Amino acid sequence: MNIFYDENMPYAADFFKDIGHLHPFAGRTLSAEAIKEADVLLVRSITQVNKTLLEKNTRLKFVGTATIGVDHIDQAYLQQRGIGFSSSPGCNAISVAEYVLSSLVILAERYCLTLSEMTVGIVGAGNTGSRLSEKLDALGIKYLLCDPLLAEQSSDKRIFSTLDEVLACDVISLHVPKTMTGEYATYHLLDHGRLSQLSDQQILINACRGEVIDNKALLALKNSGREFKLVLDVWEDEPNILHELIPFCEISTAHIAGYSLEGKARGTEMLYQALCQQLEITPKKQLKNYLIEANISGLTINQPFNEILLNQLVKLVYDVRRDDGIFRQQIFSHGFDHIRKNYPARREFSAMKISMTEQAKSDVWYHLGFNNV
Repeated sequence: MNIFYDENMPYAADFFKDIGHLHPFAGRTLSAEAIKEADVLLVRSITQVNKTLLEKNTRLKFVGTATIGVDHIDQAYLQQRGIGFSSSPGCNAISVAEYVLSSLVILAERYCLTLSEMTVGIVGAGNTGSRLSEKLDALGIKYLLCDPLLAEQSSDKRIFSTLDEVLACDVISLHVPKTMTGEYATYHLLDHGRLSQLSDQQILINACRGEVIDNKALLALKNSGREFKLVLDVWEDEPNILHELIPFCEISTAHIAGYSLEGKARGTEMLYQALCQQLEITPKKQLKNYLIEANISGLTINQPFNEILLNQLVKLVYDVRRDDGIFRQQIFSHGFDHIRKNYPARREFSAMKISMTEQAKSDVWYHLGFNNV
């Protein structure tokens, strides 16, 4: 069995080496000719899996994407050919939520903001939006959720707000898939009209799909003097992004919000489990057997929780300014995909074990995702 996998999927060789012959590939440049002998194809979001890519392959039995989003997969075509498919819902949700939290910590420090006094509007309350809301709950930060699809489900008991209500929050964080059609299509959800509603005091964060914001309209508004603060991890037309937007961003990165080691590796593990199920074999491997210990894996807290301490701990595990700096330094000389391919190791809060003295006891750190001793 020939297993073709994106070279940026961590631990793929460890998980799949006992199932078949392994063939790593570069996701952006994968061709139909290159995979004509593939039995299994494992991709990430930069690979468009459709008839054009698969037209020379007559033996493919399974396609998996180690990502939450599936807009790069022609699922109807796979179903038509009887090819099994699996995605990795929620695999990097924690990673994206921690990217957003790191961004908020940095902006609060930069502009002397008090996080506990702010309201966050979360657009999209699926896996990622939910993980972000849990971290905001831990910090006592108020938030509103907007997700009309989930709001229509009687099984979801959360309180939902309208998009206009969410767009009035101090912070707006986008966590929806890219959908082109339907009543709740998200393509250019934030068009010129909605972007024009933002005040200069608001913060807009996009860490889902670039096409959710009309980037040209965004640039036009910024050029006109609008000063709302902008954090962009995703961009329209990646990797050929609108470079003119970069100077207007407080934080700009190369679609790496979900790129923690744990987040990417969970996607690999989930596809391993899905392939085992299709092949009717018993999974024998787990991610915990491969994850290495973080460079700084433990510390002791000696004071009660406050936002200064939050700032210190969040930045100790993940300081998003590192990725912003890499992006600005390399985007013009090396390009978008080079930055993603060579992304330096990043860990999640769970990689840090925290012990607390008696006076520092708090459940906040546990609910944020840190590993309490």
